[in-house]
Amino acid sequence: MAPNPALPHTRTRPDAGRIRRSAAAAAAGLTVAALLSSCSYGSKADDKSSDAKANTAATAGSSGAKLSADTVKIGYFANLTHGTPLVGLQEGFFQKELGATQVKTQVFNAGPAEIEALNAGSIDIGWIGPSPAINGYTKSDGKSLKIIGGSASGGVKLVANPEKIATLDDLKGKKIATPQLGNTQDVALLNYLAGKGYKVDAATGAGDVSVVRTDNKVTPDAYKSGSIDAAWVPEPTASKLVTLGAKVLLNEKDVWPDKKFVITNIIVSQKFLTEHPDVVEAVLRGSVKTNAFIKDNSDKAKADANEAIKKEAGNSLEPAILDPAWADIDFLDDPLANTLQAEADHAVTAGLLKKPNLNGIYDLTLLNKVLAAEGRPAVADAGLGAK
Repeated sequence: MAPNPALPHTRTRPDAGRIRRSAAAAAAGLTVAALLSSCSYGSKADDKSSDAKANTAATAGSSGAKLSADTVKIGYFANLTHGTPLVGLQEGFFQKELGATQVKTQVFNAGPAEIEALNAGSIDIGWIGPSPAINGYTKSDGKSLKIIGGSASGGVKLVANPEKIATLDDLKGKKIATPQLGNTQDVALLNYLAGKGYKVDAATGAGDVSVVRTDNKVTPDAYKSGSIDAAWVPEPTASKLVTLGAKVLLNEKDVWPDKKFVITNIIVSQKFLTEHPDVVEAVLRGSVKTNAFIKDNSDKAKADANEAIKKEAGNSLEPAILDPAWADIDFLDDPLANTLQAEADHAVTAGLLKKPNLNGIYDLTLLNKVLAAEGRPAVADAGLGAK
């Protein structure tokens, strides 16, 4: 699925974390590590945005043969775009496939922290946005992780104060929020603005349109105070702003071919993949079964996800936010590899990073094995598969 050159392609991924970079790095130029971070939503007020939350569950293994590992450590966010692990863990799909192998989970607030945990061996498999996956892969010279499956597409919108911005032609001179410098929504907005002919300095956000980097948890207050006029943000932040009076100007789906773009991937430590392919396959079976359950039981799955968010983040989402946000996210097994490459290209075009070498970032062998067993066609890696 190649991007349509007639459209101003964009990318996203909701994860909210603080970008750590020194003043020297800022002066010298932005690095891939600083730029490609992710964004989350729904964290407890006293959480540190770039810290992993404590290990939240150690589910006793169900009856059945233990696989090659005693445990598998899974990471994810308490976020709707991570609905697959939220629902799959709640419904027991992963544990059923793993048998007597124990599931341990860790919930994160930011992509960089999850990548650090994967590199340190604190987790083995994780659900994460495309930008931190690219970051983790390129920083390690292709040695740390593999993307082994897809999880979610969509769930990102440009919403605006209708009293200040009535149409997409009214963006000049306005202040538009994104979750953080260089994250996937930031790249998406910069790419869209460039396609419309606006000039914006990627590092500072200054230009024909002011790009204001604002943590998702703060964005609603920034909107209410009038310090921003609009926001290009993931769900459920977009729907939260709509409840405050904002109007949807653009759904990011509409600037992608087939209205699909990756927002959540499944990654695995290369070491764990090599040593425990049977465990990885079992997790992928659980993911595929969970996504099928979500498709066939959307209301129950939505309730499961909201209950999991309440347990992990301390509060649930009200229906006026939950319902439209959930409806805008597509849960799927295809990692939409063409869109990952496009997102990286957009970041290069925006001047946010040097062109990364993504060759080998995917290994879809086990996913395609699982799909074949379900009588379903294989998914493609866009030429970026295991070498």
